[in-house]
Amino acid sequence: MGLRFETRRSDSPWVETVWTCTSEQVTAMTSVAGVWCGLVFWEQAGRTYAGITGPETRTGTAPVPEDATFMGIDLAVGVSLRAVPTPALVDGGVRLPTGTARRTFLLDGACWEMPGLDDAEALVDGLVRAGVVVRDPLVAEVLGGHRPAVSGRTVERRFRAATGLTRGEIQRIEKARTAAGLLAAGDAAADVVAKLGYFDEPHLARALRSYVGRTARQLRAGSGGAIALDLGQRLTS
Repeated sequence: MGLRFETRRSDSPWVETVWTCTSEQVTAMTSVAGVWCGLVFWEQAGRTYAGITGPETRTGTAPVPEDATFMGIDLAVGVSLRAVPTPALVDGGVRLPTGTARRTFLLDGACWEMPGLDDAEALVDGLVRAGVVVRDPLVAEVLGGHRPAVSGRTVERRFRAATGLTRGEIQRIEKARTAAGLLAAGDAAADVVAKLGYFDEPHLARALRSYVGRTARQLRAGSGGAIALDLGQRLTS
């Protein structure tokens, strides 16, 4: 048995991905570095829970509740929750109180209904209208390839405030995640090095070790245990 982890991209400018995860006789998984904050909802033994997740700067081992089903919304880079500054969420997260009605949660002074897989964007739209979800337009501008008329120091300060990370950290983490996906799809390590601009295979290996917690060989073989990353296959423990 293992961890079934699937994601879908979102058409919303506020949302990066929506994901689901089901644990099957797994008590721990490898967490993978990520650049987003987001919302996560899960159900276990008939009870529902909600929380806020933060960006993760390194790989690690995370517990997995037994026989739990998760759904998460990763917000786009630079999008954040007004009530909790993203820098305070880096390598962590917070549990949200649940409402009195089933499948509801409390956030920023209001009660919200936990979404289904197809309702994730509708929830985020509601949070945006209420001013609960906000974003820094400068971050989106820079990520879109534009050069704003401000100093580099101002850009870095705004990135840290909005994402909890530097631009360099965001680029390194996203590149390592892309590399993991290519390797899991069967690409050779040498080809991934050339495609993504790593210096050499040892450079790629260090990035995978720091951010993904897998070797290139493990990713190609689909081995190494349960991992919190959709690699287009079911990884077994």
